[in-house]
Amino acid sequence: MAAIVTMVEQHAEEAGFLAVLRDYALRAPHYDLDDLDKLDDRLDAHLDGLRIAGSSGLETLLAQLGPHAIGEMFASVVLAFESGNAEVLARLSEHLRSAGETERGYLMALGWLDWDRVSPWIERMLASPEPVFRRLGLAACGMHRHDPGLALLAGLSHADSGVLARSARTAGELRRRDLMAAIRAHRLHADENVRFWANWATAQMGDEEALGPLRHFAERPGEHQGRALNVLLSWQKREASMAWLRSLAPNAEQRRLVIQGTGLIGDPVSVPWLIQQMGDLPHARVAGEAFSLITGADLALLDLELVDTPDYDAGPTDDPHDPNVAMDPDQDLPWPDPQLVQAWWQANQGSFQTGTPYLLGSPLSEHQCLHVLHKGQQRQRIAAACALARFRPTEALFPTSAPARRQQRLLAGMS
Repeated sequence: MAAIVTMVEQHAEEAGFLAVLRDYALRAPHYDLDDLDKLDDRLDAHLDGLRIAGSSGLETLLAQLGPHAIGEMFASVVLAFESGNAEVLARLSEHLRSAGETERGYLMALGWLDWDRVSPWIERMLASPEPVFRRLGLAACGMHRHDPGLALLAGLSHADSGVLARSARTAGELRRRDLMAAIRAHRLHADENVRFWANWATAQMGDEEALGPLRHFAERPGEHQGRALNVLLSWQKREASMAWLRSLAPNAEQRRLVIQGTGLIGDPVSVPWLIQQMGDLPHARVAGEAFSLITGADLALLDLELVDTPDYDAGPTDDPHDPNVAMDPDQDLPWPDPQLVQAWWQANQGSFQTGTPYLLGSPLSEHQCLHVLHKGQQRQRIAAACALARFRPTEALFPTSAPARRQQRLLAGMS
């Protein structure tokens, strides 16, 4: 009996850990769709162990819930929805009210589950008087690219800023152009999240007036910076984007942004400059990533990496008084060898046409975006999904965070 209890506890611990790892992997530079599929399988195997354990599996998870238990909340919500256990869902709702950080895990579970599992509960969420559940209902619709109908318009006039922001985001994910005016009304909203998602949404519906606000978000470090940069450079005219990056280049604090933006624009004219940046340790790896995004050259596969890893660590130190607690954003990127990369470029630059945008070694096109969504790594896939939105302006945005098999089914129908 003790062995069974231990096994169930191990399944619960691993499921919680892998759920958080998966959340990280969705934005990681070294995971492709096949890697994500394998990670999904590992996670589902541990969820299966908890399913087999029945009520004891759920109780084990519930006992591990705490104010920061994002992974455990994810696993608990998955099992509760799958079993239709209203009592456990009520307990999870109560926990959510007192532990707001675990909303992330609840959200992840709604995206993980199949639509037919969550849909019976979504109408209740969309009609809830509590903003947190209204947000979750709208988020589920957005992640599954399921139109919530009138609830979306109602959300765009809600008093709660969190509901407003999520409504704008869901409308953008669904490309609800009929709601453009209602979303644009929040372009200058006092709440930063509402302001960002309103402009993010309408930009992807062709609203050029949203590009100015997105530039401000792209220039400022924060949770919205990466999304703002991807959407901005997908929709802003190339000449304007290059001029904007040139204006930022003299500012040392914006160097990383300029490097990332250069990769997203994709013009091979900038490759020599990117190679120069590989000699600067703080920016070497992100410059290598931008180089690969343009050229399609895999630095590890082509042995274009440094043999000896530099003694450089941008992450937090052991000093408890050090204010820097952020993880190194480039920790999973290879260290490029500038000389080897330069030699590769000299041998291959004849295959590239200056003035033409490239994505992973081929001119930017709808077909190439789909190829990258099939074969690229997650950051590359995110860039491809943003670019694809311009080629397919009437379709919902491609969900690069969805379970891998759901993404594979979608891609099979798009090719």
